[in-house]
Amino acid sequence: LNKLSIGKDSHINRMVTLDARGGLTIGDSVSVSHGVMIMTGSHDVQSRHFPVKFYPIEIGDFVWIGCGAMVLQNVKIGKGAVVSAGAVVTKDVPPYTIVGGVPAKVIGHRTEDLEYRCTP
Repeated sequence: LNKLSIGKDSHINRMVTLDARGGLTIGDSVSVSHGVMIMTGSHDVQSRHFPVKFYPIEIGDFVWIGCGAMVLQNVKIGKGAVVSAGAVVTKDVPPYTIVGGVPAKVIGHRTEDLEYRCTP
């Protein structure tokens, strides 16, 4: 069972962690910057047995994830969204939204007229 899908013209930079155990979908023309962590796994901290739980992550087309950002399980990042450097994404990000901070919050909006391909 293939749990990782990366679309065409997407670029994954150096020292990136892609945890696909819960399912990870990355769209077309996505830029994942240096040192990003995308984590589909976590633990139930309230359980005596501390079980691991996996939930999927979906990243839409034309998304840019900045250096050192972290995307946690069970989120969808909408088409054209930007995750600022160092942000920690714990909730869904609407399309063409710019988020930043810990936890990530909306800090701006991006143009919807995007026509590029990521190249290494």
